Amino acid sequence: MAVVSKMRHKKASDIFFDIFIYGTCLLVFLVVAYPLYFVLIASISDSTLVSTGKVLVFPKGFSLFGYAQIFKDTRIWIGFMNTIIYTISGTLISLVITLPAAYVLSRKEFPARRILMFYFIFVMFFNGGLIPTYMLMKDLHMIDTRWVFIFNPLTVNIFNLIIARTFLETSIPKEMFEAASVDGCTHFKFFTKIVLPLSKAVIAVIGLYYLVYHWNDFFTGLIYIRDYNLQPLQIVLRDILLSNQVFAEGAGSGGTGGGYAQQYADQIKYGVIIVSSLPILILYPFIQKYFDQGVMIGSVKG
Repeated sequence: MAVVSKMRHKKASDIFFDIFIYGTCLLVFLVVAYPLYFVLIASISDSTLVSTGKVLVFPKGFSLFGYAQIFKDTRIWIGFMNTIIYTISGTLISLVITLPAAYVLSRKEFPARRILMFYFIFVMFFNGGLIPTYMLMKDLHMIDTRWVFIFNPLTVNIFNLIIARTFLETSIPKEMFEAASVDGCTHFKFFTKIVLPLSKAVIAVIGLYYLVYHWNDFFTGLIYIRDYNLQPLQIVLRDILLSNQVFAEGAGSGGTGGGYAQQYADQIKYGVIIVSSLPILILYPFIQKYFDQGVMIGSVKG
């Protein structure tokens, strides 16, 4: 009744404006959500019906065959294990390098901070290119090793460095270090004992940014890795999508096994997408507020 009473006191123009806003939001939601929903229903529907365009809103020919074959495929599990290793270790190493660098660059008494920050920003827009970077990785003997995922030119993301530096400049008063230094506190102790505990928000933000980057890292495995046992999940996903194969012993492109795999090709493709994306999709609702907070941390304050 309260809603009806409120609607009666609104002007016709306001009502039409509200309808337009809600309609636009609903349309945007459908445009964003439907592809994800379609991938889900296609992964449990008959591949023939999916390929002929008969699966639009509800799954048809319900079958979990694709998921059964995916979880039997040893490549999926190897890719998952590799990606988890690269994601956890890469995120930790990136944080270990980014946070101290941001602290140093945030200290106004450090005379070279502007020059160093200029070099950081410069290489964010201009770099040596793919061939020099590949030659560097080769000279460091990091080709076909796990280290190339952990230590590479993108180990420190300059955007994340700017976010952390901005937070430390605006949230950690310089008087705090002056008071601590009176008691003999060094910069190292001040950073580890005071700055880090007070910087949990920015650590969570850039940690999540690094986590998503390492989980979705596709280019590094494509360029620097030839050993299939070291490939991340994203490369495994790419190979399955391109070859329509999912059996570990080669059931893809020949004989009766190949025809059997082709019959369920679409179901397997969409199932692989769901399996590879599910961890991030489950994690995101719990960390969304940190992403929003990260945008505010990096914003201009006046």
